[in-house]
Amino acid sequence: MIKRAKLLTASLSMLLAMAAPAASQTIENELVLITPVARTLTDPALAEFAKYAKERWNINVKTSALAAGTPVAYGRIVEWKGRPDADIFWGGESALFDKLAEQGLLAKLDLPKSVVDSIPASIGKPKPIPLKDPKGFWIGTVLEPYGLVYNPKLFARLGVPEPKDWDDLLHPKLKGNVAQCAPTRSSSSHATYEVILQREGDAKGWEWLKRLAGNTGIFTARSRDVPSVVARGEFAAGFAVPSYMAFEDRLAGYEIKFVAPKTAWITPEPIGIIAGTRHPKAAQAFIEFMLSERGQRVAMERGVFPITPKYRVQGKPGSQAEMAVEFTGGLRSYFDVDVVNIYDDDVAQKRYEAVNSQYRKDIESVAEELKKK
Repeated sequence: MIKRAKLLTASLSMLLAMAAPAASQTIENELVLITPVARTLTDPALAEFAKYAKERWNINVKTSALAAGTPVAYGRIVEWKGRPDADIFWGGESALFDKLAEQGLLAKLDLPKSVVDSIPASIGKPKPIPLKDPKGFWIGTVLEPYGLVYNPKLFARLGVPEPKDWDDLLHPKLKGNVAQCAPTRSSSSHATYEVILQREGDAKGWEWLKRLAGNTGIFTARSRDVPSVVARGEFAAGFAVPSYMAFEDRLAGYEIKFVAPKTAWITPEPIGIIAGTRHPKAAQAFIEFMLSERGQRVAMERGVFPITPKYRVQGKPGSQAEMAVEFTGGLRSYFDVDVVNIYDDDVAQKRYEAVNSQYRKDIESVAEELKKK
């Protein structure tokens, strides 16, 4: 009898020991993002993560996203002072993540070494683009270029070759047919304007931007509005980012294409956990999920590219993944090509407001006069 009791006790102890790790790995039932990343990417990513959490932990996770431009999101996190209303900051420029980490407003990530090691330290030359923080406060999720969207039918009607580089927007036949969002209203547009300034040198760069303003038919209120007016054929081309409605318009049946010029800035869409979060385990799980094959597949079906060399955008004929490949000109991975990067994010951040101020003065305030030249 005593022997049997001892066996039962040993068995129970073993079961409890086996259950303990599983219990400790469970996650909270809520997750909130603050992000400039478009809902066309965040919504399916959160929905798939909720399915994954149900499958793995049998937990119904309530997910939501606070949409905010990068500078606005950064400002809110600073204002929260370690008592945030969101768990994760996702997307934008890595320099702002570095600033948050310096202020103690990001928590250090605790990802498996194999996951972190699967992402290269950087991509691109001569100015390498960091894909993860060596100190471990943020990590990239996808590669997304800031380039051009265009309407191939309208280009054909105007007798203009389809664009491949920035200079193609200056074609005289595109007068009044370019749509753009001013850098004062969008961090993604701001980064593209910085590419032009850093490529040309400031003096020539500002002259280039004035010439572009002369071809511009509309300055949209938001960068995400540029693809829509191009897709509808109201304008021929403009600066855009694939996930900011551009690929969504393609999925809706519009004939719209995207091209990343050779010097286009490519963001790794950084992600980090906000210090003081109420849902740290759910936040950690979401980041690990986004870097898994399942998470990367969700992203690659939205017109963006994998953050690791081991994945490529591909799917069955007619799938969203293959539509994305066609939409972006046949590219499946940025690790398949030589990435040229001239954009210096440190330079851009230091003079962010100065560039905006000069743009207001030299271009926005005299836009109508520039169109007449």
